[in-house]
Amino acid sequence: MKSSKTLFKLSCAIAAIGVATLALAQQQETVTSDNTAVESGDDNEIIVTGSFIRRQSQADLASPLATVDSGAIADIGAQNIGEITQSLTINSGAQNNPDAFTQGGTTGTSNINLRGLGVASTLILLNGKRQTLSASPTNDGINFVDTSSLVPLIAVERVEILKDGASSLYGSDAVAGVVNFITRDDYEGLLVSGEYTEHLSTGNYSEYNIQALAGAEFGSLNLVGAISYVDRSPLTTAERRLSVPANDTSALGNPGAFFGVPGAPPGAPTLDPGCAGAGGIPLPASAAAAPLLPAGIGFCGFDFGEFFNLVPDEQRLTAYVSAKADLSDSVRFRAEVSYADNTARRGNSPTFPFLQLGQAVVPTFNPDNPFGANVVFFGRASGNGGEVSPALFESQTLRLSSTLEGDFESGLLSNGRWNVNLTFADNDFSGNTEDTVRDRFACALRGFNAVPAFNAATGLDCTASNPFLTANGATIPADGTFFNPFATALAGGGNTNAALLDYITEFAVSNRDAELFVAEGYVSGEIAELPAGPIGIAIGMQYREQRISATFDDISENDGFAFLIGEQAFAGAQDVYAIFGELAVPITDWADLQLALRFEDYGTDGGDTLDPKIALLLRPTDWLSLRGSFSTSFRAPSTFQQQGQSTTLQQVSDPLAGNAFVAVRAVGNPNLVPEDSTAYNLGFTLQPISGLEISADYYNFDFQNAIVQTSAQALVNADPNGPNIIRSPAGTIIQVNNSYANAASVETSGIDFSIRYAIDVGAARITPSFEGNYVLSYDLQESVGGPEIDGTGNRNFTNFGSPTPELRFNAGLQFEAGAHSFNVFGRYIDSYLDDQNGGADIDSDFRVDVQYSLAINELFDRDKAVTLTAGVRNVFGVTAPSVATNGGFDSRVADPRGAVGTVGLVAEF
Repeated sequence: MKSSKTLFKLSCAIAAIGVATLALAQQQETVTSDNTAVESGDDNEIIVTGSFIRRQSQADLASPLATVDSGAIADIGAQNIGEITQSLTINSGAQNNPDAFTQGGTTGTSNINLRGLGVASTLILLNGKRQTLSASPTNDGINFVDTSSLVPLIAVERVEILKDGASSLYGSDAVAGVVNFITRDDYEGLLVSGEYTEHLSTGNYSEYNIQALAGAEFGSLNLVGAISYVDRSPLTTAERRLSVPANDTSALGNPGAFFGVPGAPPGAPTLDPGCAGAGGIPLPASAAAAPLLPAGIGFCGFDFGEFFNLVPDEQRLTAYVSAKADLSDSVRFRAEVSYADNTARRGNSPTFPFLQLGQAVVPTFNPDNPFGANVVFFGRASGNGGEVSPALFESQTLRLSSTLEGDFESGLLSNGRWNVNLTFADNDFSGNTEDTVRDRFACALRGFNAVPAFNAATGLDCTASNPFLTANGATIPADGTFFNPFATALAGGGNTNAALLDYITEFAVSNRDAELFVAEGYVSGEIAELPAGPIGIAIGMQYREQRISATFDDISENDGFAFLIGEQAFAGAQDVYAIFGELAVPITDWADLQLALRFEDYGTDGGDTLDPKIALLLRPTDWLSLRGSFSTSFRAPSTFQQQGQSTTLQQVSDPLAGNAFVAVRAVGNPNLVPEDSTAYNLGFTLQPISGLEISADYYNFDFQNAIVQTSAQALVNADPNGPNIIRSPAGTIIQVNNSYANAASVETSGIDFSIRYAIDVGAARITPSFEGNYVLSYDLQESVGGPEIDGTGNRNFTNFGSPTPELRFNAGLQFEAGAHSFNVFGRYIDSYLDDQNGGADIDSDFRVDVQYSLAINELFDRDKAVTLTAGVRNVFGVTAPSVATNGGFDSRVADPRGAVGTVGLVAEF
């Protein structure tokens, strides 16, 4: 249920637009468009991403701007927005795979990470306006915009990517750039498409995608609506395993190991006698001790590698409606509503490890205890012979945006335009992940209240007065009901603990909410005339409020789970007030200067900032243009980073005990200071002959005080026995406690390049293309005065950086002739080093996609389009490069799928 404050804001938004509509309907002026790069007025001037001043074309912008239009989207065979952004060579380290180890709480979402600077450092816009953050943060505590929940892909006309800093215009979220999704708001007719996708390599994954777009004009009113439904079946690691058992073997299995066994060396674990016979993997107590310990000493390992997903089981419904109306000759009203409802399921191991060893005592009176002494169980409630434990994630996103716009003339401004907008967006995100309830398992080992004196001695209450035992209406099993943690429970192929497993496990439930409210407006026009043309100006103001909150089930809020531990409810808000301005100065016929300045105030908790931008465009000839820009940016600590708290599951490499999958609890840091950055870009575009375009840009981003979650791996590396590292009596890591900090610096530089040549050969056109990104530097410093880390060409697993292969490129060849179109694309990702595994090489990844399209309507001289497409992504079935980590591949770089075939039909009516 939404708060009264939310309802009040919505009411105010509706009322404000209504009053403004009545007041402005009497004006008699011409109409402009919103900041969506569509034509406005008779002069064909447009607003492009990166400016609020109307221009003749995108080529008039001094900043590097890339565009992916609907034709290019169709050519590459993208089935969703995530596949568009994942193919961008400047997108590095995004989290678009349902990897339980690196994307544990955000399954079903997708995001963008320009330049590897973080998923929160790229501003995502829809038709030039903001979208709410996803309520569920990444493993490293970053809230981001879920691009999967924007609009149906069929509604996207193009995507504009501004590749340098844009905080001086759009605000401090635009530190790495801006990605603006622009919809098809002038469409008339009905367009229907259907696609079927099937995994052609090992593993039964398939996908149906049905979409429709409809639009009509009713006098001065234009309506466009789009809807899509995706039904995706899972691709599990049981079907397509990319790892080897060594990558995914946990020392805590079932059968497990035991401490305190009579006759064993002090502190040494004893294997369950039935370990190997029940499918366990006998492991040495340590690499050094293995040859020195007697038989039977060690751990009983569990290979959990076949219980997870490479592709989730997912259903997504997305809808979008826009309305545009001429209220008078001078004023236009625009409104848009989008909604996304997504359900995603993925697997976990049957149960997580039971890390609370103080409550894992198997007493002598447990009838299944063969040791004749109290022993400590080191394992999990269910492992070998267990079933996949489901994790369910549900997300609903609603966005409402309304705009009034028009033009005016005054003594100060000529050809003036104004724009007023109100936007409200909300994301509700829930997660359900199964874990063992600590006290229930402990009491089950003791037969519940079978021996009260023993329970009192251990401080454990096994009666109904313990709320953990009766949470969610659970009924406590009868006295004398024991859990058998030994291999004998699995004798005969069954599990004598089956009934108790249902009782001792519960779902950790999270309900998170993120709201965004934005009120903004600007005016633009021309203030003076120079010999080379008029000086353009834009001045605006913005208010935005971001609210984030979370609640959890009672067990979680009281830290009652054995592995996930728990979560604490929180709520917070951030208010931002901003004023901004922009000038476009035509110095000469061939030189244009852009100046921009923005002031933002985040209140007492976030401080304020003044961020300038200066950009210069030179066109000395018709075939050459030069551009350069310099800007600063600012990002205040988020509400979550200051006040939130999260517990996630992460893999760490323990120098004392090997790889471990542990709980990492991050607590907000109220002492964070804002981060700031400086960026500059130098580039050119060359068009020496007709159809040939060559461009290149050098970029440099320098962040100071960058806000990051302290790396769990870095904490372990710095001091394996430090106060933030919680270990079990056996010496294995149970939990890592960390927080958020201002890292000293992150600096990256590189070169973007592209070549495209359209060649007409008779009635056909052949278009080869080549575009890519080469990273020159990616330097990280985790603390002031700390050592500088060269992250270039590195996985950056042991620090807060993103995986950064040095070179990425896409090479394409398109052939078009009449009704036929054939496309071949090659996608290359350079090899890089694995700092988790001593700098081992991770192989390069080169995949080839092919697609054929047949315009059936051209064969039968039909005006309305009917197009049949067929294609294969990764036609040679290349496997993701192997990495010695959980899952066996780098989910932030590589696609785990093999060859994927797609057949689609698009019909227009």
